[in-house]
Amino acid sequence: MSILDKNRPKVFVVSDSLGETAEIVAKAVASQFNLSDIEIRRFPYVNNKKQVKEIISQSEGYNCLIAYTLVIPELKEYLEELVVEMGLEAVDILSPMLRAMERLLDRPPKLEPGLLRKLDEQYFKRVEAIEFAVRYDDGKDPKGLVKADIVLVGISRTSKTPLSMYLAHKRIKCANVPLVPEVSPPEELYQVKNKVVGLIIDPNHLYEIRKERLKSLGLTSNANYAAVERIIKELEYSDTVMKKIGCPVINVTNKAVEETAGTIMEIFYGGKFNE
Repeated sequence: MSILDKNRPKVFVVSDSLGETAEIVAKAVASQFNLSDIEIRRFPYVNNKKQVKEIISQSEGYNCLIAYTLVIPELKEYLEELVVEMGLEAVDILSPMLRAMERLLDRPPKLEPGLLRKLDEQYFKRVEAIEFAVRYDDGKDPKGLVKADIVLVGISRTSKTPLSMYLAHKRIKCANVPLVPEVSPPEELYQVKNKVVGLIIDPNHLYEIRKERLKSLGLTSNANYAAVERIIKELEYSDTVMKKIGCPVINVTNKAVEETAGTIMEIFYGGKFNE
């Protein structure tokens, strides 16, 4: 039996999800009167008729309004039948908008509880992955490698950062480590061999990319960074590291970021690391 105050008007919020939407609407409306005069009680995750009946039965003897967000048709219909039988005031929060949206889009709704919450969870996972990619970009903090879902390795201008950001938007936590002959890879890299993907590129193609990069920075294209001999040395070094790790290797030459990312996700979701 509810311990609600008998003398105060009640709003029972009934939902097959969290019930936050109906509660917010109820509070917004109540604020136009006197919020302290109204008692609001939320009943979340209602998923069967027995629960509906128990909740509605608790309204007996009270001055009560039922506010509901039920997308499961049989539960919604059952609640509406009970409300009519008991002579209660009830408000369907979602149906008017659902019907209007259905007419607008010319297709039926999914009628699946909790979709908004799932969308919110996906959004926050995406934000978290983007923040992760920024924090652990370009080998900034090797400690982040153990927290990553995927670790990309390769020499400069093999699209490590763009790929990390693209994968982050797919809610994948991606770190990347540049491979430079003069700098030993962090020890943590060898601790996460099963997460590593190597990136390689045709040396002539990379030469053109680096030459243009130097021009954009206002530097001479004769710098060692864009020298073919230097590029070959870096690629040979990266090949040695990747073989030591035993990681999958992708040639990114003339590939769009989306294409390479698709291959990486196939490796990730297909469980093909270190097969």
